[in-house]
Amino acid sequence: QVQLVESGGGLVQTGGSLRLSCTASGFTFDYLAGGWFRQAPGKEREGVSCFRNDGSRYYRDSVRGRFTISRDNANNAVYLQMNSLKPEDTAAYYCATDLHDNCVPDDGDYWGRGTQVIVSS
Repeated sequence: QVQLVESGGGLVQTGGSLRLSCTASGFTFDYLAGGWFRQAPGKEREGVSCFRNDGSRYYRDSVRGRFTISRDNANNAVYLQMNSLKPEDTAAYYCATDLHDNCVPDDGDYWGRGTQVIVSS
């Protein structure tokens, strides 16, 4: 099966850290653009961080300096280290491929089922 599975979410206090993992199976993720996205209840899904095919990395302004995206090709995985978490970071976090290489994955891409991050104040 083609799958992306996220893990590492949880409940943390403001200022805490979490490391999200996205493990792919059924395809090779290392050469593809992709990244992390999140959606809070009642809000639109928004990009958090992404890789482009040229290796460049992008971050949402509100997480820049706090979050770091990385990948481990040997394990076919992508990670998101989240530091200095804030309540506004509370959301379901998803990883996805990005076949269009524009940091805007769509239904044609592979999506994980999400992992919940809750940051208490």
